[in-house]
Amino acid sequence: MYVLIAGGGKVGANVARTLLRSGHEVTLIESSRDRYERLEAEFEHQVQRGDATEISTLEKAGIRRPPDLVLAVTGDDEDNLVICQLAQVKYGVEKVIARVNDPRNQPHFDLLGISPTVCATSSILGLVEHEVPAHGLIPLLELKRDNLEIVEIPVIKGGPADGTTIGRLRLPTGASVIAVLRAGNAEPAAPDFTLAAGDQMLAIVKPDKVDELRKALALT
Repeated sequence: MYVLIAGGGKVGANVARTLLRSGHEVTLIESSRDRYERLEAEFEHQVQRGDATEISTLEKAGIRRPPDLVLAVTGDDEDNLVICQLAQVKYGVEKVIARVNDPRNQPHFDLLGISPTVCATSSILGLVEHEVPAHGLIPLLELKRDNLEIVEIPVIKGGPADGTTIGRLRLPTGASVIAVLRAGNAEPAAPDFTLAAGDQMLAIVKPDKVDELRKALALT
């Protein structure tokens, strides 16, 4: 597999190092002279100096082949956006992964169809919310292409779900329970399965129905 990586910081360098050890072909692009010189001592001809938002730099790195995967992991969200868009639109690269440094910029990537993206801040906040949930319902996974989310929902003692079968839950349209976690085991979400306080339901829901789902299960 040939991978083109834009950004030779800690993320880019570590990814390149790991891919090379696994036998993949890698070209790493870095614009900073000092950082480039340090990387060149390790990666030699597999690192190039230049601005990856410029067509000449991308073509010199071999984007016309095209690569099997382009990773845009610079510290600038605008640059990562441009790099991925050039790779997809101009050079027909089918797979791109972008780093999102500021979660507030995520909608711009979504609007242009750049997916998947990786945001350390969002990942950390997700872990914090999992440990100390503010609203009971915990987002686990976004299925952006299908406009769906997988969420974890606790069954609260005395709440609408406690002692009720899954089939009798009054969930909003666009939401459904797909599994139940009980005592460390995953149970199938059969309609006649009776829920109990302490269970954790895994549900799939449309993003615009999350608040409605919280209300239906008295989590707000």
